[in-house]
Amino acid sequence: MTSLPRRALVLGSLALAYAGAFAQTGPYPSRPIKLIVGYPAGGASDVAARIIGQKLSERMGQAVVVENRAGSAGNIGADAVAKAAPDGYTLLLGTISLSVNPSLYPKMTYDPVKDLTAISMISSTPFLLVVNPATPYKTVRELLDAAKKSPGVINYATAGNGSGSHLFTELLDSTANIKLTHVPYKGAAPAMNDVLGNQVGLTFDNIITTLPLVKAGKLRPLAVSTKQRSKVAPDIPTLDESGVPGFDATAWFGLFAPAGTPHDIVTKLAQEVAVAVKDPVVNDKLLALGAEPVSSTPDAFSAFFKGEVAKWGQVVRSAKVQVE
Repeated sequence: MTSLPRRALVLGSLALAYAGAFAQTGPYPSRPIKLIVGYPAGGASDVAARIIGQKLSERMGQAVVVENRAGSAGNIGADAVAKAAPDGYTLLLGTISLSVNPSLYPKMTYDPVKDLTAISMISSTPFLLVVNPATPYKTVRELLDAAKKSPGVINYATAGNGSGSHLFTELLDSTANIKLTHVPYKGAAPAMNDVLGNQVGLTFDNIITTLPLVKAGKLRPLAVSTKQRSKVAPDIPTLDESGVPGFDATAWFGLFAPAGTPHDIVTKLAQEVAVAVKDPVVNDKLLALGAEPVSSTPDAFSAFFKGEVAKWGQVVRSAKVQVE
């Protein structure tokens, strides 16, 4: 007759012990945080992760350790975070690829919308629409007029099928109702080399790599991809103001956690990012990359991210983009 009360007492004691152990973990964070980057060390996303990670470490009193898990256009690293414990100690430095990959890769091992929690954007990076100076196009309007007069005649170079330079130009095609012909390369470097040599007249690529070539007079800039002019190149007009109303596309970096991460942890991280990107040192370092520092609430970043997934999914489907 006493077995049930004793059993209940034992179970109650165990529950209290577990609760006590959990309570003793202290305020977040109480141990180092892992920040996973889905690309090799030394690239722009890796550098951005280390810049923001260092400042978060200083502010939160725990090491933020950057770990590179490169491969499959960032999918390997993102998958690792999606399947990690939702405790705030494994985070992802996400890029625009995170919103493009679901429509490019039909057999994804995770769903970035369902399996990840958006915390905050970190930076926004425009692309530049550039042409070889030997081409006759001095403005976006001249390019559009030529493309409409001779559909499919003007070629553009990209880093390959499904790359940012490819999708941004496909978005330009559909928004401006023109037809340019895609010439894919195996990487950004060979594509840019042929634009510089005028084998292909134009490309749409990250401002980080194109702006130095513009300043050296090797490329002619026509427009930036974002709705607002770039802080690092304020003299270059936007596509929206150059004859392509509504065009707005950006490469971006943002912070994600596994789905189910407690709301208070997500909120704290977003608040810390907001402070970090306003730090003059962090601000200057990101701008040096061509990445304009920004921050957002988790709700705002989640809405933006879902919009990105929908936008690029439509571009991929409309253009029938397939990765090799």
